[in-house]
Amino acid sequence: MISAKTGLTKYDNKLVMAHMYVAFISLFIGGLMGLLQTLVRSGTLTLPFGIGYYQILTIHGVLLALVLTTFFIIGFQFALMNKTVGMTDKQRESAWFGYWIMLFGTTTTAITILLGKANVLYTFYAPLKAFPTFYIGLALVVIGSWIACFTNFRQLYVWKKKHKGEKSPLLAFMVVINMLLWFIATLGVAATVLLQFIPWSLGMVDTINVLLSRTLFWYFGHPLVYFWLLPAYMAWYAIIPKIIGGKIFSDSLARLAFILFLMFSIPVGFHHQLTEPGIDPMWKFIQVVLTFMVIIPSLLTAFSMFATFEVTGRKKGYTGLFGWLKGLPWKDVRFFAPMIGMLFFIPAGTGGIINASNQMNQVIHNTIWVTGHFHLTVGSTVILTFFGISYWLIPALTGRKLTAKINTLGIIQTIVWTVGMTIMSGSMHIAGLLGAPRRSSYSTYGGTEQASEWISYQIAQAVGGSILFIGIILMVYIFINMVWFAPKGVEEFPLAEVSEHAEPTPMFLENWKLWIGITIALILFAYTIPVIDIIQHAPPGSPPFDTLIQ
Repeated sequence: MISAKTGLTKYDNKLVMAHMYVAFISLFIGGLMGLLQTLVRSGTLTLPFGIGYYQILTIHGVLLALVLTTFFIIGFQFALMNKTVGMTDKQRESAWFGYWIMLFGTTTTAITILLGKANVLYTFYAPLKAFPTFYIGLALVVIGSWIACFTNFRQLYVWKKKHKGEKSPLLAFMVVINMLLWFIATLGVAATVLLQFIPWSLGMVDTINVLLSRTLFWYFGHPLVYFWLLPAYMAWYAIIPKIIGGKIFSDSLARLAFILFLMFSIPVGFHHQLTEPGIDPMWKFIQVVLTFMVIIPSLLTAFSMFATFEVTGRKKGYTGLFGWLKGLPWKDVRFFAPMIGMLFFIPAGTGGIINASNQMNQVIHNTIWVTGHFHLTVGSTVILTFFGISYWLIPALTGRKLTAKINTLGIIQTIVWTVGMTIMSGSMHIAGLLGAPRRSSYSTYGGTEQASEWISYQIAQAVGGSILFIGIILMVYIFINMVWFAPKGVEEFPLAEVSEHAEPTPMFLENWKLWIGITIALILFAYTIPVIDIIQHAPPGSPPFDTLIQ
């Protein structure tokens, strides 16, 4: 039976909530590992029972950057697709099949890490080698996510067949763009895991082409950031306007921004490899240029969101240059948490420009500055928006109410998170400028002359990390309350309407063949010659490519 208020069935709710349970369990465990990291790095804690620093680092990275995000995003996107275009029983079966494959893969990988057999960081850089089940588990997570991709594609395809000549619902369009991006990007990590790491870890080959493995990883690694970010953009564009009592500023602008993200977020992985030999500088330069193209849809989004805020505020009667800010619902955590996430994206985007700039990258490459940037993007902008989504999505799925008490506690949680992340990420950025390395424990550099310059900032990271963990405990408590203890009721599933003043959306924006074709062309242009060169000029000891696929 479909709920008249949410537009979802109880079967839809169970599917989405299954993903949310995994996401929030990962948040707690991964956050605890992050706290331990900051304490070890500052020299204030020695891990007991022979637990290694890189063991907790790998758990932290895999659970938060891969498991939490992937499960939350896929669950959230299923909720959006089921709400806007519907889901058949066969599609629901395939969605559950993908979920169980992802969960099995996650469990396999987690056990391998906990046994100390995979201290390879979440980027699993060769020549560090993990036990085969680590790679096999990650491969299963990717395969399960592909099933979710094609389920979403099928949902929109079926809807389009029934509504010929109509533009697809905005959120369904956005979900399909994000899953196209994810599918195309994960081909790279699937290739390196299946054709390089698994044969190597099983002893089928003695060596590995390190540069090829890193290139295939970063082909995936940078669009991964946009896979995290685009669901936040979905909420900003199409849900936040409803929460604040406004309308979507422009449907066509939103679709254009997502198309640009699809085209320009994948052929840019070399800007993570600017210091690595073996890649022609010309191709690095080309990919840096393509990287900066992503700034355009980010600026489009900033313009669209603040135009929505201003128009809504002025319709409520607020005047003056910035008077409309008073008309925003600052006491509604469904708006407050994502809004703080948006504000975090200003320094996060600035840091991203620095990271992708050839000369400035030389200063901060492989320092803890990069880690600080990471925590501003996924750890602040994305996760705060995900928290904001949770405040209405979880009650809508569980048939409970977002109470005034939980709303207030959510605002407190957002403030705690903001304070903790500002302290921790800020100190990471400063320490990075002083040369403090990323991925390193205190035991690595403790007692050195440079360490005396870094230690105060490492302590600040521990303080910030401790405050963040308090924020995690609060969020887990809020989640548990919204699932099991909040009063029964019906919570709104907020979907905004497009402004009546917006220009009509041109149908060519839904020309999937055109946009996918351009995306593939850009990827082939940016990667074909460099990858052939990497394979042909592999250093001594690297097996030929055909050996890895036999």
